[in-house]
Amino acid sequence: PVTKDAGSDLEAVCRAAGGAMRKLQVRSMATKVEDLKRTLIYDEHLKMGGSLVDFADYAMPVQYKDSPYAQSIIESTAQVRQKAGLFDVSHMCSLRWRGKDAIAFVESCTVLDIEGLPMGKGSLSLITNEEGGIIDDTMITKTSDDKGEHIYQVINAGCAPKDLAHFKAKLADFKGDVSMEVQWDDRGLFALQGPKAAAVLQKHVKEDLTKMGFGDAANMVVAGMPCFVARCGYTGEDGFEIFVPGKDAVKLWQLLCAESDVKPSGLGARDALRLEAGLCLYGHDIDGTTTPSEAGLTWTVSKARRESGARKFPGSEKILAQIANPKTEVKIARVGLVPKGAPAREGALIKTKEGETVGRITSGASSPTLKHNISQGYVNKPHNKAGTELFVEVRGKSNPAIVTKMPFVPTNYYKPA
Repeated sequence: PVTKDAGSDLEAVCRAAGGAMRKLQVRSMATKVEDLKRTLIYDEHLKMGGSLVDFADYAMPVQYKDSPYAQSIIESTAQVRQKAGLFDVSHMCSLRWRGKDAIAFVESCTVLDIEGLPMGKGSLSLITNEEGGIIDDTMITKTSDDKGEHIYQVINAGCAPKDLAHFKAKLADFKGDVSMEVQWDDRGLFALQGPKAAAVLQKHVKEDLTKMGFGDAANMVVAGMPCFVARCGYTGEDGFEIFVPGKDAVKLWQLLCAESDVKPSGLGARDALRLEAGLCLYGHDIDGTTTPSEAGLTWTVSKARRESGARKFPGSEKILAQIANPKTEVKIARVGLVPKGAPAREGALIKTKEGETVGRITSGASSPTLKHNISQGYVNKPHNKAGTELFVEVRGKSNPAIVTKMPFVPTNYYKPA
């Protein structure tokens, strides 16, 4: 059930589907299924025709084939844009930080003003290193349960081992009352995404979802199952991420997939959607050498964390200097590009018409929604201005590419009236 050569097969699948995705954090090596981790709904993926690949050491579906749920990556992308898709994101790691000094600790690792975050509200943030680079991008929410108020955090699957080691090392030096609770393979985490997501979920909860804005989160009973529901996602569409106890994971997945407006969706559509939304893929568009300002993620650094006397975070001196003086301190910038010719993918060089190399592509594909090539990458300033004509080297050819503002496809995040 798992491809023998995960990387090459994944690329072939995506090329056949119109080039929606070419490269993810997938190991290109022979992989045996027994060597991979499985989410709690692994058997459901098999029943639904999931084409499984090795993604961050998990057997995960890139798309679904040869079943009533079968869709190409192009079709699955359209499904999320027009109706709703259900993604298994249980490979991502959930953390709960508890204790009277939990806020102080998590703020010492990230750029978010958690102190000022309202209860039941979440935000994308960054875990930074001492050089101002990005260890991981992460979702942080202030919430509560029967054990009391705490911080709920989600980190990327591929980064989780290093993130957890980083947190443990920081905890060893931290003088305060805080504990880290890891919830990973013992629970389900599903992303219901698309314009029909709210209507689908509303059938199974008593809360009025029209009052729940993007970034809000709450404990809910979903069709009799206790869940933690956040209105968020990484597709550019409205949607929800649902944390469900392990014993109910299969039941909830089956329930949502039975809805007429919902189809299971895989890694192929997820990557196409996040690229169309201009969002970063860790290890490709951002990494430990990339600063928030260079990545266009300055907005994640809360205003309260920029003030004199605010709690320090790793790399704050460099990060805050770049925010204060972007013209002199920030030399490169992440940009969107619309290239002609063959899709410009990760690693392709970006050049001026004179042939000077001024940047590199970090993500690229043929957009299923727009029906033309899109890419993002880093260029030297001042070549980052929208409308600038540059060139990308693809297969020995120099193809024109126009610098474009992102997102490529407008986002549809929900805000209550």
